[in-house]
Amino acid sequence: MQGEMCTFVGNRYDHIRQRMFALDLINKYYPVDTDLKRIFLSHARSVERKAVRIAEAHPELNADKEFLSGAALLHDIGIFLTDAPGIYCFGKYPYICHGYLGAELMRREGLPVHAQVCERHTGAGLSLNEIIKQQLPIPHRDMVPQSMEEQIVCFADKFFSKTRLEEEKSIEQIHKSIARYGEEGLTQFLAWEKLFL
Repeated sequence: MQGEMCTFVGNRYDHIRQRMFALDLINKYYPVDTDLKRIFLSHARSVERKAVRIAEAHPELNADKEFLSGAALLHDIGIFLTDAPGIYCFGKYPYICHGYLGAELMRREGLPVHAQVCERHTGAGLSLNEIIKQQLPIPHRDMVPQSMEEQIVCFADKFFSKTRLEEEKSIEQIHKSIARYGEEGLTQFLAWEKLFL
């Protein structure tokens, strides 16, 4: 996490600081207690718990649990900029843009590594090839998770929706959902299943 505003060394105090730091940023962009904020926080906390559990179950992956906690809480920070009225988002961009929009917010906050988690969590990541093939309204660049932490957050995110809060999806439901982003995404998710479950 070099170059980030905050660094954390792995003890419980640092884990709490990372969560508090993330929650402060969430409150900056979601300052009022609204239905959207409640949905956002419920989803983010579910993803955070799943991501940290994966890291704890697989110490051989050497994932930074403290960073995972904060990054999982912030991965969807850009949703308020999108047009998704079913979850109380009344912005101007298509929902698929929320990853790169959140990344832009995090870069402005001086958090380039958190930005990568935001940008690379849609589907199982979006390759430049898939973006062009599907004519997606997002920047033309690879948005595929690279670091272990990016991969874990992306994987954990697939288990939870923002419409059925705290209800964990089945693997079959995830396969069906992720297939709409292309074969590459499903292949990647299947590889993560072997690695993380």
